[in-house]
Amino acid sequence: MGEKEDERSAQAGQLFENFVQASTCKGTLQAFSILCRQMDLDPLDYRNFYSNLKATVTNWKAKALWTKLDKRAGHKEYKRAKACEGTRSLIIGGGPCGLRTAIELALLGAKVVVIEKRDTFSRNNVLHLWPYTIHDLRGLGAKKFYGKFCAGAIDHISIRQLQLMLLKVSLIVGVEVHVNVEFVKLLEPPDNQENEGPGWRAEIRPSNHPLTDFEFDVVIGADGRRNTLDGFKRKEFRGKLAIAITANFVNRNTTAEAKVEEISGVAFIFNQKFFLELKEETGIDLENIVYYRDNTHYFVMTAKKQSLLDKGVIIHDYIETEKLLGQDNVNQEALLSYAREAADFGTNYQLPSLDYAINHCNQPDVAMFDFTCMYASENAALFREKCGHQLLVALVGDSLLEPFWPTGTGCARGFLAAFDTVWMVRGWAQGKAHLEILAEREGLYRLLPQTTTENISKNFDQYTIDPVTRYPNLNSSCVKPHQVRHLFIDGQQDSCPLERGGPTRRSVNLSRRESDIRPSRLLTWCQKQTQGYRGVDVTNLTSSWKSGLALCALIHRLRPDLIDFDSLNEKDSAKNNQLAFDIAEHEFGIQPVTTGNEMALDQDPDKLMMVLYISKLYEMFRNSPASITGRLLFWSAYSVYNLMNRTQPKKRIPKDNGKLEENDPMNKRRRKGSTYLEELSCQSAPPAGDGGEQNKVRSMATQLLAKFEENASPGSSLRNKVSSSRLEIHVFLFSFIYTILILTFSVSLSFFPLNFSIFVLTVGKVSSHIGARAETLAILYETDHRPNALPVSTCIVRKEFPQNLGGSDTCHFCSKRVYVMERLSAEGHFFHRECFRCDVCSSTLRLGGHAYDSQHGMMLTHPDTSHSPTWGQKWFTVLVDSDLVVYCVKVIQRQLEEVGEKQKDLEERGVTIEKVLRGESPGDGLSDEHELLQMWFKLVLEKNRLARYEEELVIFAQELELEDRQSHTLCNCSEQEMLTEIMKVVERRDTLVSLLEEQRLQERAEDRDPESLVLSRGYQFHWT
Repeated sequence: MGEKEDERSAQAGQLFENFVQASTCKGTLQAFSILCRQMDLDPLDYRNFYSNLKATVTNWKAKALWTKLDKRAGHKEYKRAKACEGTRSLIIGGGPCGLRTAIELALLGAKVVVIEKRDTFSRNNVLHLWPYTIHDLRGLGAKKFYGKFCAGAIDHISIRQLQLMLLKVSLIVGVEVHVNVEFVKLLEPPDNQENEGPGWRAEIRPSNHPLTDFEFDVVIGADGRRNTLDGFKRKEFRGKLAIAITANFVNRNTTAEAKVEEISGVAFIFNQKFFLELKEETGIDLENIVYYRDNTHYFVMTAKKQSLLDKGVIIHDYIETEKLLGQDNVNQEALLSYAREAADFGTNYQLPSLDYAINHCNQPDVAMFDFTCMYASENAALFREKCGHQLLVALVGDSLLEPFWPTGTGCARGFLAAFDTVWMVRGWAQGKAHLEILAEREGLYRLLPQTTTENISKNFDQYTIDPVTRYPNLNSSCVKPHQVRHLFIDGQQDSCPLERGGPTRRSVNLSRRESDIRPSRLLTWCQKQTQGYRGVDVTNLTSSWKSGLALCALIHRLRPDLIDFDSLNEKDSAKNNQLAFDIAEHEFGIQPVTTGNEMALDQDPDKLMMVLYISKLYEMFRNSPASITGRLLFWSAYSVYNLMNRTQPKKRIPKDNGKLEENDPMNKRRRKGSTYLEELSCQSAPPAGDGGEQNKVRSMATQLLAKFEENASPGSSLRNKVSSSRLEIHVFLFSFIYTILILTFSVSLSFFPLNFSIFVLTVGKVSSHIGARAETLAILYETDHRPNALPVSTCIVRKEFPQNLGGSDTCHFCSKRVYVMERLSAEGHFFHRECFRCDVCSSTLRLGGHAYDSQHGMMLTHPDTSHSPTWGQKWFTVLVDSDLVVYCVKVIQRQLEEVGEKQKDLEERGVTIEKVLRGESPGDGLSDEHELLQMWFKLVLEKNRLARYEEELVIFAQELELEDRQSHTLCNCSEQEMLTEIMKVVERRDTLVSLLEEQRLQERAEDRDPESLVLSRGYQFHWT
């Protein structure tokens, strides 16, 4: 009897070892089937399968794995596999995130079925792993399945090995996995059911599969970007054209190969010498390159289009990305050669051989794809109910949030989303209200794009499916139940397709903005602001502004300290207009679109020109109390224009302003200090209230200045205090950037360390905080900034608009016509965006980031940039030797380029409409002038918003530039000079934050009750 038991135990141990060592998907499933059949184990008995398997396989190797899995299963959240007892779930997709979700649901006690349309794990790509992901996988026994797990210098794993590992754990804990099964669509419960009829099912291929009768109450989409579940609209994040190439070479695991150093990520801006040498030697021009060694030698690189054209990889240049990278337009042999050359050079020719691995199509494993666009679902989950049958629908993985592949966030954020989804299922199984569950899930989803290795909890041992253990300072009530009511779809809503959904935050904003897109409203606002002024009668947007008094009155109403209106002479039109233009430019950063002399000409001012210019004043002041009630509103002590150009501005603060400050909501907001920041993190508009603290940014600068002066005793040299002063300024800069990230980009406080002293203790650590937070800029800048496509219809020729070419109508650089929509101005000149270049190096300039040599009449890059980056086409010289601004620079560069492309697109569309309105293009009568003007005005407002966003980016970039210069050991400027520059940037940020936050607070207030707001203003209300 004992011998038979020993023999059975040995057999079980061997069969289990075969299962553990299986190296393919088919092999794993076959080994598992043999194990179950030989040991009389029933895999369909999901409640008892794990315990039965554990009792059957008792060798020491298996016991080590059982110990790890028992520890995981012992978490209190699972309630000993009773938390989701009776819940039946279907997971679509057997990728890493789908399988990880399946494991957690099984541990909760649910019946879990995974369907995967393929039967092979063929992807050779390698994933970067965050520290918590490594800890999580080790807790599932990763080392038992794959001995080389994270054994190298860089933490990564091939997708194939990760899928195999998770597949094996899934089968062990009782998950039912079916391959070669494709999900088609959900099947609703049939109508007119008697008693309890069939519930929710899935239509699958093949149609005769046993799972066609499987009923479930939870379905989770984990099938990647192709998500097949209905009800989830996607947002698109589009950047500048980015072409990636991935290549996998055979790893023969020789000693020579093992000695080759991996590359975690090298970008052009931090190693220009490497990339320039690569281009010179091979003709290959890359933005970055990564090399990981795993099952294969895995390379991924971002190639520049012109380089691919020059090397013959891309045959013809097309504007459409689909055609550009289409199979017919790619020379496969040239692509193989291109990737091999880059890999050879990147490893310093140390790999003995570079033979391509073979992919599932039996072809060399090299691919070229476009990652210009990334997608994210607008919501993470929803409920459906029909005929008494409820269904919880959710997304995980790339279906939910597509990762930005160079940052290695896919697996990490995918697992976080899996845990959050499982927590939602647990809440539902425990009887929690539907809307509360959805609200909590959507709140967690808002945090997901912002997560980094630095802002999640560091105590990995405490991680569970409970979000509190993973997200520090979690605010679980930031989304209210009433905000997700549209995500509960019951039988009574059949007549309303889900795609119409409900009022998500983004659609409310768009609805509100649509109500603003009317030139008539601009005229009404101007009439209200200029009412009662001598000699001002605004009846239109042309002749009423000729004298200049209307513009001066408008500015005087908003800032009476800037203009002495009583001293103006109505007959001196040129002087009045020029005064208004100069003040608006220097105080508000609003570029003029013409000159005072041109306004004084015989013709009436151009209507489109005036609409564009006045709209900028309208956008800036429409939400201020002065523009609504007539009360005075004194802005910050420093002007935007002066700050943008880093000149020392003059203060314009009235002496007797005590009472005004009491009524000034901006000053109230600044006094709220940390309380305001906490309220900001909840994404709600703070109530107006008094507080004892000053504005965070200004306060920090003042404290640093006081400390600096304290250290500098009379008669002593500042150089004697170099060490302490440098440290204080360095710490201040980190603190300052920390604060502006919260203020400007609405980053939740919960994603920063509680103990602010780390900025003083370890400056290096803070670098990664800043870099990681700046990486999320690309995601935080949502598609609201992208202009919607507008049909450009034409109309019959109009004669209302003058065509008085000259001055502002002619580009200073190319001498060609410059239309109102595309007109920029600086130093009294008007020009096209693409013509604004440095006269020395020809790099593209940006307003506020340029210098002007008045003696020679030359436009230049900023003179301070000889030691640091210029935020146009030129970037960092190789001064940075840490991760301080790796992500910051990369993201800001791409964002500035993206904003430039969007502005150019807006200008082109605006010029097309403008030509029709001016009668310079033929018309077909499809749209009348009023409709076209409204379309044009909408583009104007969108362009204004992009301009403000560009200002934010430029200021953020210059802050990083300052930090880099300060921290660099070769910085030769004095401490006092550095402090002066710091104070200027502090004031620039403070002013811009004030301007932007005023609008954001107003928008949040409107978002809380959009319907009543719109109706109260006399507009029709339509959800989008």
